[in-house]
Amino acid sequence: MTRLTGTTREIHGTVADGFEAVREAFAAFVAEERPDYEGQLCAHVHGRRVVDLWVPGDGAGPDSLYGVYSSTKGAAHLVVALLVQEGTLELDRKVTYYWPEFAAEGKGALTLRELLAHRAGVIGTDSGFSPQELADDRQIAERLADQRPFWRPGTAFGYHGLVLGALTGEVVRRATGRTLQEVYEERVRVPYGLDFFLGLPAAHEPRFRTAQPMAPTAEQRALLDSLPGGPHTLAAVAFNRHTAEPTDLELLPNDPLIRAKGPASVGGVASARGLAGLYAAAISEVGGKAPLLKEDTAAEFGQLHSVGYDVVARSHKSYGLGFQATADTWHPFLGAGAFGHSGAGGCQAFADPRSGLAYGYTRRRFAFPGGSAPENDRLAAAVHGAALSAG
Repeated sequence: MTRLTGTTREIHGTVADGFEAVREAFAAFVAEERPDYEGQLCAHVHGRRVVDLWVPGDGAGPDSLYGVYSSTKGAAHLVVALLVQEGTLELDRKVTYYWPEFAAEGKGALTLRELLAHRAGVIGTDSGFSPQELADDRQIAERLADQRPFWRPGTAFGYHGLVLGALTGEVVRRATGRTLQEVYEERVRVPYGLDFFLGLPAAHEPRFRTAQPMAPTAEQRALLDSLPGGPHTLAAVAFNRHTAEPTDLELLPNDPLIRAKGPASVGGVASARGLAGLYAAAISEVGGKAPLLKEDTAAEFGQLHSVGYDVVARSHKSYGLGFQATADTWHPFLGAGAFGHSGAGGCQAFADPRSGLAYGYTRRRFAFPGGSAPENDRLAAAVHGAALSAG
């Protein structure tokens, strides 16, 4: 066990030879953070764990579990990639081939490929979801099947933040007779022993660390308050803020129903070890097991499919199939075809097949301004640089 003392906190854990700069970068970041910062950083290169660091809070450690928000979509769409790889699903078939009811309100021509690329236009419903519905992918899918799209399907793209996993999960259920969560548990989580759950068993609840809300400075609060918005915008619909019970995204993982059901868009619970382990298994041999994804499958799901103006986020975004195109959206130093998914609270997870890097980061307090926390820029750069130097 290596401990490195920063200004006020100790960095716990280990790094492989050649990755000492990652530990230094983590320590430098922590020295600048709030005294109550709590987080984890893990990375693999070609299936070998090379970084395993954490800053514990009271009672927390490397096995602690955190809500990972939209990083959940990475686990969900690894399942979809596996089913495409084996021929159970076909990307260019219409969604209605698997799910006939989805054809309502002009959605009948949409393909599975377009759905995965955030092009369906059904980002939410006119009246929104109750908290109970938001925890249940089956209920979300049933509501969205009847929903008129908010743009003509296929003509634009926008982040389906709270519902994409329910939409693709319904396709999985219709094609296999199993829920996406069941397929994930049987084919991914259990075989690789991953601390990344889509549906947290009661026995693991004591390991869960409740999410803490953002604590912006006065200047940061002023910036947040100045952002344009309104109760009926696409962003409000997409994040269920237009309802009588608006969703509090910052504290969403603290809802025990969300944790128990593990909705495939935002309900995942994981450690950094679990996040990095998922992507290591996706692209590398791990524990004598072949990579889950063949090179062609990883390349297709990481390929740019929707690039440009995201009509929900109202900014430039890039998506592959179910995954974010991580090199274009977040970390331009990564290789072409890097894929993964950040989470609103600040977590980040991705695979860079060209360097063999798999990366996972969690933090307890919701980061400003949301999405991948700013520290991921330097932490991921440090890991990537060390991976390249190590060959």
